[in-house]
Amino acid sequence: MGNIIQKDMPMKIETILIADDSSTARMIIRKCLEIIGFSDSVFLEAENGREALKIIKNNSVQLICTDFNMPVMDGGIFLRWVKGSPKLKDIPVVIITSAGNPAREAELIENGAYSVIKKPVSPAVISKALNEFLK
Repeated sequence: MGNIIQKDMPMKIETILIADDSSTARMIIRKCLEIIGFSDSVFLEAENGREALKIIKNNSVQLICTDFNMPVMDGGIFLRWVKGSPKLKDIPVVIITSAGNPAREAELIENGAYSVIKKPVSPAVISKALNEFLK
């Protein structure tokens, strides 16, 4: 399968954080990102929002993909922490959720989420969600 993202794109994402309490979901998200052109990126993983915060405070991350429903700290609270930090607020955050809740999606976008996508994820869904960011 060819890369959906153009090879000559100026956007270089060196480090991507994937936060999800399911190791299987993290692997699927990573594979989707690799397929759409991020195979050279470094992937960092967290099982919840609290772990994710620790990781982004100690690493330079250019993109965050996070599940909404996680124990300890969910994706909504994590998003508010990221967007409330002057140092982290410019990192795009993609929220992945299994629930189709338009009101929650609108609230997440209002709180600074770059995009909200529904499970199951696929390379095409993630590529579409990141389309504007990648231009």
